[in-house]
Amino acid sequence: MSEKYDLVVIGGGPGGYVASIRAAQLGMKTACVEKRGTLGGTCLNVGCIPSKALLQSSEKYAEACGELADHGVDIKGATLNLKQMMARKDRIVNDLTKGIEYLFKKNKVDYFNGHGAFADSNNVEVALNKGEEQILEAEAILIATGSESTSLPGVTVDEKRIVSSTGALSLSKVPKHLVVIGAGYIGLEMGSVWRRLGSEVTVVEFLDRITPGMDAEVAKYFQRVLTKQGFKFLLGTKVLGASTNKSTAVLSLASVSKNEESEIKCDTVLLSVGRRPYTKGLGLETIGLEPDANGLIAVDDSFQTVVSGVYAIGDCIRGAMLAHKAEEEGTIFAEMLAGQAGHINYNAIPGIVYTWPEVASVGKTEEQLKEEGVSFNAGKFPFMANSRARCNDTTEGFVKILADSETDRILGAHIIGADAGTMIAELVAVMEFGGAAEDVARTCHGHPTLNEAIKEAALAVSNRQIHA
Repeated sequence: MSEKYDLVVIGGGPGGYVASIRAAQLGMKTACVEKRGTLGGTCLNVGCIPSKALLQSSEKYAEACGELADHGVDIKGATLNLKQMMARKDRIVNDLTKGIEYLFKKNKVDYFNGHGAFADSNNVEVALNKGEEQILEAEAILIATGSESTSLPGVTVDEKRIVSSTGALSLSKVPKHLVVIGAGYIGLEMGSVWRRLGSEVTVVEFLDRITPGMDAEVAKYFQRVLTKQGFKFLLGTKVLGASTNKSTAVLSLASVSKNEESEIKCDTVLLSVGRRPYTKGLGLETIGLEPDANGLIAVDDSFQTVVSGVYAIGDCIRGAMLAHKAEEEGTIFAEMLAGQAGHINYNAIPGIVYTWPEVASVGKTEEQLKEEGVSFNAGKFPFMANSRARCNDTTEGFVKILADSETDRILGAHIIGADAGTMIAELVAVMEFGGAAEDVARTCHGHPTLNEAIKEAALAVSNRQIHA
């Protein structure tokens, strides 16, 4: 049994479902194949969305346990109902996945719930979850299968004692001691959830710093704040292996610089050392498509692979593994396939850590600009000097803007502070339009708002800040 389509998308995550909807809007007969059983991919089901729900709930719990006292709100005897917290998280995920199914129906996208693989470069064979087989013939096929957690030799994930980010979202009780392997975005976010709920949290990182790739000044400040919150960091430390029993996990460690070995015991381990493209089982060898050593699929500027009619986006190709990056690529791919112009500025894609405080960045770091030999001016403004931050008791952090010393064009921006993930959008938009620090400095910002710190940082690029 075969059906013909203009486009078949393999993968129903942020890149795949957005590409499917946009293609259908542009008049293409479109099908999307997803084996999970629910749409939305890792992000919606076991990533971005459930983790943010738990971050929000854990912040509320921490406030109720004492943080509100300074505001004159005394709450005594607050207790944790972890079962209810998890139920709320699951409800949010379920509502959103059902919402995507509704959007598919609204836009007339055919949804095939099963595993898709290439029969050849024009046909996708779908092993439906209900047990049947379906062949989908297509003029174009898009690979949008996302990524999976990276493994670590000697550390076996069982989702009980040693968990991936997926398991960390559904623990049945609060760990007494949680050890996080990897000081990246995901590990620090999940560590924050369980620390607020009562866990002792130790982060083990192979490098000598946290959040690799982040602006070094921001990362250093970020680590200092997390340490004040109760995080313990073992940096420059390699994990040699892990063993478990019914109640304990033991990690064997080695200092990278001193060649000294040690052990650390805990009741739960979160393995969070990055993600890798998920392309196994797609039958890529059938069509002569071979990913590189990192599992990435090479594409041109129109997302075309070396195989005519086969395309790829999202975590399967170059660039940051971010849901919003995949969404942008999905939209642009569909529009280009329809003959329209497409554009994506990879230097204007923000990265956000949803801890408290949040950390958000876009464009170049100071280290990158120095390495590239680019002359720049930096403007920085602390939230301690921002009136709204004082009112909100959210004075941790600062805004930093990096601008070309000759043209004043903004090359990068970095924010650590409350609501940084929302605030960064202003600077992303300015960069997308090729704007300068002076453009931001001369834009009126409402008072009192946290965003005034952005204006002040822009003024500080030319040493004209008013309030610091």
